Amino acid sequence: MGDSVSAQSAAPGAFSSRLWKPFNIAEKVICGAAFCLLTLIPFSEAVAHLFKTGIPASTSLIKCALFVSALIAGMLTARSGEHITIAVMHFVSNQKAKRVFKGISGSISLLIITVIFWGALSFYMTSLAVDQFIPMRVVGVLLPLGFAVIGFRFARALPLRGAAWLLPIAVFLVGTFFALPSVARLFQEAPPWLDALNQGIIRLVERFQGPFAVFLILSAFIGTPLFSVIAGIALVVIQASGGGAEDISIQTYAVLTTDSFVAIPLFTLTGFFLSESRASERLVRAFRGLFNWFPGGMIIATVVICAFFTSFTGASGVTILALGAILFSILSKNFSYPEKFSVGLLTSVGGIGILFPPSLPIILVGVRSTTNIVHVFLGALLPGAILVAAMIIFGIIASVKVKIPTERFNVKNAALAVRDSLWEILLPFLLIAGYFTGLLSLVEMGAVSVVYIFVIEVLVHRDIPFRDIPKVLFKAVPVIGGVLIILAAASALSDSITMAAIPDTFADWMKRTIESPLVFLLLLNLALLLVGCIMDIFSAILVILPLIVPLGQRYGIDPVHLCVIFLVNLEVGFLTPPVGLNLFLASSRFEMPFTKICRYVLPFLLIQLLVVLLVTYIPALSTTLPALFARLGG
Repeated sequence: MGDSVSAQSAAPGAFSSRLWKPFNIAEKVICGAAFCLLTLIPFSEAVAHLFKTGIPASTSLIKCALFVSALIAGMLTARSGEHITIAVMHFVSNQKAKRVFKGISGSISLLIITVIFWGALSFYMTSLAVDQFIPMRVVGVLLPLGFAVIGFRFARALPLRGAAWLLPIAVFLVGTFFALPSVARLFQEAPPWLDALNQGIIRLVERFQGPFAVFLILSAFIGTPLFSVIAGIALVVIQASGGGAEDISIQTYAVLTTDSFVAIPLFTLTGFFLSESRASERLVRAFRGLFNWFPGGMIIATVVICAFFTSFTGASGVTILALGAILFSILSKNFSYPEKFSVGLLTSVGGIGILFPPSLPIILVGVRSTTNIVHVFLGALLPGAILVAAMIIFGIIASVKVKIPTERFNVKNAALAVRDSLWEILLPFLLIAGYFTGLLSLVEMGAVSVVYIFVIEVLVHRDIPFRDIPKVLFKAVPVIGGVLIILAAASALSDSITMAAIPDTFADWMKRTIESPLVFLLLLNLALLLVGCIMDIFSAILVILPLIVPLGQRYGIDPVHLCVIFLVNLEVGFLTPPVGLNLFLASSRFEMPFTKICRYVLPFLLIQLLVVLLVTYIPALSTTLPALFARLGG
């Protein structure tokens, strides 16, 4: 009897799995094909430039590939439940409470996605341009379809029991109600009663926009995906000003067809090919051979390798998850570093690489603040070097204190280790040289990095078998899909805030309230550390940076200096309790209690805070190299 009941109850689920299997396979095939096109087209363009020619309609093709890959990646990320969230739910141990919070956060996400879906459908049907080499009318159908699939998957993930299956239907109807202005645009002539209802909805949102926004912000702390929260707040601001949900789709379309954002999936793929290969082991051996003849040599290797990987992925969490286990084993077992020190170091250096090229956060900060990207790259070099040096010096002191044994320097072994890892070591130098000499554009640099590292890890070193290539691609999907959909939502919120003149109004109020630039910088540090605690770096760049740029202008802060302050504060914010993202990732990676991770990280956090103050109050650290480059004609 028990077996019969079990089989009967499992049958619908099995049928559902078979029903969706072809769609799931198609998703992955299309996503993989889009990633390949996104890499091969700009790579071919870079090669064609050497022969003074080009690829016909390459720009349109690249935009189409980005658009498709981003939306499919967002759909796949929703399927796996890996959209970026604030990690406060780790504190909740009661399973019943977790189910309640999951139900609330899932319902909020479904409500917001429903409104966005109707806006996307309206935008697609009435406004989408078709004057492309490959008509965006064709691939543009993915905009409403993608949001529909994401919403459906949020609905399926709700913890439903009994009559609770009516919940997603009710939420969909409520979302449709708030989307009526967009629904009305699907009809050529809307009835008068619908126009009156639309005006009522606008007045309702306008009257309660403050409570709605606060509610959405609070919902982030119970697990609502950040892109849903950001998009929801954007919808509130837009509808309160008389706009419609189409504005979200307009910004999503703009972000997912912007050339500079193509670099995000490309460098992310590069980072995952590196992390899934044995490149980290080769680099460890190389730096160990070069520096382990004095105390702290392995610390140099650890810090440099973490910075190297993060500079390509743009996400410090990926570095902790990918390299944490192997480096922890080497530090604690091979070199007998205390557990407290090893965990604290690996958690704290996960984000250092965002200050070095070809860091995606630097690129986004330059684009968003309209500051020369090359100047921001140069401006971040010295602060990044100081941060690296501070971690290394602290590591050397700790090594001497606990009497870590050293190894005798062996020229032959060191040379062999460097030879084995030479291809990986050359990668950043080749890319930087190509970019700074003008041979490679930003997008081409990303494509070259993917092809280069693919050839090295798959064909030369053969670390990744051909059968495992899809696994590597789809390990990168949650990062790519999660980040790009957040960028789209954050762009919509930023645009709505800017249209409402909030940044200028806020800047004027700050200037009247606080006269001293030094006090402003101190408050800026505190505010950005808080932002770094609760928001991922990509959404922070798009949402918070536009508020800060006018303030920097009012107080006479150099734009490059302001960008570097912004980046270094957010990086340290990842380590700041109680909700610093890297703390939770380290807790998961090292399988240790969160409170223990916080204690282990504390000394490293204090050192990094001192570096933040140095970078903030000594502008020359950020402005000297860009000024020198400008004088030389750059």
